[in-house]
Amino acid sequence: MRREWVLFLLALGLAAVAGAIVYLSRPNTLVVAVGPRDGAEAALLDVYAQALARAREDVRLKVQHFDDVRDSARALQSGRADLAVVRPDVLLPDNGLTLAILHDEALLIVAPQAQGLESFPDLARKRLGIVERHGADIPFLTSLLGFYDLTAAAEPEGGALLGSSHVVLVPLKPSEVTKAVQENRVDAVAVIAAPASKAAISTVRAVEMASADKAVGFVAVPDGEAIVQRMPELQATTIPAGTFGGRPKRPDDDIKTVGASYRLMARGSISRVSVASVVQHLFEWRSKLATAAPLANQMKAPEFDSTVAATSARLPNHPGAVDYFEREQQTLFERYEDYIYLVAFFGGTLGSGVAWLGQRLARKRRERIDVVLDRLLDILKEVRTARFPSDLDGLVTETDDLVADVVRQARERAIDNRTVSALILAIDAVHAAIADARRVLDGVEAGDGTLLRKTRLVSLRMPAAE
Repeated sequence: MRREWVLFLLALGLAAVAGAIVYLSRPNTLVVAVGPRDGAEAALLDVYAQALARAREDVRLKVQHFDDVRDSARALQSGRADLAVVRPDVLLPDNGLTLAILHDEALLIVAPQAQGLESFPDLARKRLGIVERHGADIPFLTSLLGFYDLTAAAEPEGGALLGSSHVVLVPLKPSEVTKAVQENRVDAVAVIAAPASKAAISTVRAVEMASADKAVGFVAVPDGEAIVQRMPELQATTIPAGTFGGRPKRPDDDIKTVGASYRLMARGSISRVSVASVVQHLFEWRSKLATAAPLANQMKAPEFDSTVAATSARLPNHPGAVDYFEREQQTLFERYEDYIYLVAFFGGTLGSGVAWLGQRLARKRRERIDVVLDRLLDILKEVRTARFPSDLDGLVTETDDLVADVVRQARERAIDNRTVSALILAIDAVHAAIADARRVLDGVEAGDGTLLRKTRLVSLRMPAAE
């Protein structure tokens, strides 16, 4: 092998190492699906993606907007997105694992206090108005009615009475709530929203304005835990006393109910290191994000008692998110531990192989020089026994080839001084012997009758033989 090839291979190895370092240190870009386009969730993730880019973090987000949260969940399930905003009761991707709960929404049912409605079963034979904020709100209520053996029914005609298990669902716009209650078109109003949100507060105030005594009552869903057992995509929640303010406070006691959550989910195949980084910055930058996206203040971590419970929950959490919440994020060595061991193992084996190959090539180079020296000594003997000039011509050609071979070896690899000295002595001896032989053979061919042969004693000192 030429020295240039060794340098080339060395440069190639360094380039490979540099390329590996650049590849491992490049930011990992994840596609996140968000719906609806104009929702608070979309605003939060847009701001978060921009913050990650400005900070040049090791993970980046590419936000894709969809018309509805159902579409964003489908994008995650089909593999078109790495992360997505998901509302489990609308569509729960079978490959989705929770990173964070962006916000909770609770079923809030409020009625004029005079109605005397206290518990969800009390809605039998009542008209329930619903401020529909999402296409899944009515299916949500229909499923809940089924748990209590109640049925959503149409408004009976001709003043007929409702059946004992019937509940009429009346879709309402926020601006229609007060008038609907005043005209007795509905007995109570439901909205699925965050308790402290504008939608929930405005619904309570609208019902209050329609009440003769400006007093409202709240309808509880007392069997939240049992409901969740049957419908795990829902969650039991509590509306704290005094959430809606007022004097006296509204409500005057905690209200148990059920609700849904908007979650940031990721495919289970996404690296836990990348997920841990996404969750870490999302929560650590909460205050910075909240200035542009107030929804950040409502984010929270999924509740779990242990790592096992977190990954085996009814809505499982991503191991990468658990790593952050449990403060068990992997170091750089832990992240690439397997690769480091493999490189060390195979690198040692490869190094031994290269060393063996180098020794083998060096031995072959030494053997080649020895062959040249041996042949030169043989040529020296053949010169002395040559009888015709043509024999000398062949030996001269062979000697020139050997000299050229040695020169090439010297250019490609260093040859020690003792070997060079031996080669020089051998070559000089051959040339001198050929010159003497030519003079003798030329005299014989000239017909002098006298064989004039000069004998030249060449002392070949071989230091290697000492």
